[in-house]
Amino acid sequence: MTDTQRVWLITGASRGIGLEIVRQLSASPNNTIIATCRSPPSTNALKALGTSTKGAMHIVALDTDDRQSVQASAVEVATILGNRGVDYLINNAGFNPGGYDRAFTMELDNMVRVFKTNVVGSAHVAQAYLPLVEKSTAKTIVNVSSTLGSMGSELGELYASYSISKAALNMLTYKQCRDRPDLTVISMCPGHLKTDGGGENAKLEVSVGVAGVLKVIKSLTLGDSGKFFRHSGEEVPW
Repeated sequence: MTDTQRVWLITGASRGIGLEIVRQLSASPNNTIIATCRSPPSTNALKALGTSTKGAMHIVALDTDDRQSVQASAVEVATILGNRGVDYLINNAGFNPGGYDRAFTMELDNMVRVFKTNVVGSAHVAQAYLPLVEKSTAKTIVNVSSTLGSMGSELGELYASYSISKAALNMLTYKQCRDRPDLTVISMCPGHLKTDGGGENAKLEVSVGVAGVLKVIKSLTLGDSGKFFRHSGEEVPW
């Protein structure tokens, strides 16, 4: 795939990985960006990007934990796009309660919140925006996951609720792929990046991880649907 006249929708775009995705996409005049977040009025960094983007950018309110918000945003985006569809839907919004929750000691309320955002929210966004994805050329959905959602993760007992939710998100990817073989649906791990969530000791700068993510996404074919990739392009074992 090329950048030619593509529409990108990113959830959780006000900071971290989502904000960097918007930043890098905004450098091309061929990209129309729908940047979504819970509270657009308070997103100064995102609004600043909107004034400098070389393409078209729209900031839309979307709280993935709120079903009415998701549905309302899909109506608003459809109005913005008119006859166009969403080429790349990036389910980036997520929640991580921290590294020290373990299977027998984790706060179960946190686990419910993690599942609501990371799994249910992603599923709902995909359902709500399916008509717009169907109208597009690329017809691609990217679920931002983590290698912590792989059984081969080396972190053992840590990050229990987050890891379980990402494993479930990966299964959602698989089920979406099997349900709609005409779409390209993948899971993507951006890597351990220096963001508020990843921390200062993370291995990679967020710009490096996101550049890799976008390179992988732009090179996807229908044959890649259902797969789980790292930002490097390497396929991750489930």
